[in-house]
Amino acid sequence: MITESIKQLIEHIINVFETGTPEGKYNQITILADGKNGSRQITYGRSQTTEQGNLAKLTEMYIRNNGTYAEQFSKYIDKIGKQPLTDNKTFKDLLKNSATEDEVMRKTQDEFFDLTYYNPAYEFFTKYGFVFPLSMLVIYDSYIHSGSVPQFLRKRFGEYPPAKGGEEKKWITSYVDVRHQWLKYHTNLVLGRTIYRTQCFKNQINKENWQLDKLPIIANGVSVNT
Repeated sequence: MITESIKQLIEHIINVFETGTPEGKYNQITILADGKNGSRQITYGRSQTTEQGNLAKLTEMYIRNNGTYAEQFSKYIDKIGKQPLTDNKTFKDLLKNSATEDEVMRKTQDEFFDLTYYNPAYEFFTKYGFVFPLSMLVIYDSYIHSGSVPQFLRKRFGEYPPAKGGEEKKWITSYVDVRHQWLKYHTNLVLGRTIYRTQCFKNQINKENWQLDKLPIIANGVSVNT
């Protein structure tokens, strides 16, 4: 069962992966060459969403929530994800200042990451019969990092998910293994450097920490307790 306290623990681990702190850095901006064809793009927020991904959706939600900087953001709605803004200092300052100064942006980010990533991950988790908190952590991380549990990775191992008669621990272990290898040997070196995520999961599997109750959990060198 995924209680609110377990959900919080899972989110804190993901926040560490993305911004280095359990609480997440709502105003953090990182520029990475992980966009289309290796292009540079902005990643932003508590659990980091991308310029070429869902940053426009987050911005639209903030405008609908009548944030302090809504009017300024409205000028960029037709540009986000369509033309590069990585070198646009005014836009990047707007992202930083809104998260630093406006509680509406921080609350919007919490709502956004639930709607866009956590809820779809939880739907996958329940649809396929998973029950362990560690499984939810692995699945949610995959949604945050890759947008889904990619079918091309699922095809690389033969275990069925529990809802189709498979064994949950074997499925999760297999998925973590193939994802670890995919990241490790990816031609995009930015992705290759993210194997600390799957290594964390492999460590928890080795500890039989399926309930995520063996604390602290070390996520990319950071100790997470709650």
